[in-house]
Amino acid sequence: MRQFLLVVEKHPDGFVAYPLGLKGVVVGQGDTYEEALDDARSAIRFHIETFGKEVLEVDPPVLEASVTQAGIEV
Repeated sequence: MRQFLLVVEKHPDGFVAYPLGLKGVVVGQGDTYEEALDDARSAIRFHIETFGKEVLEVDPPVLEASVTQAGIEV
């Protein structure tokens, strides 16, 4: 079992989830938060099965992630 950091975004038409620290592009989507996570989990498994465990070898590894808001005058 390996743990991944995932970002989940809420959009007007549903949710999008994607992992950090993985080589390549992997995205999951769904109508709910949990559906997007489940789809992302499935996509991660497929990505590893297709391209091999070397997609896990990201240097440097992502240790922690934060999401915040910052006001910027434009």
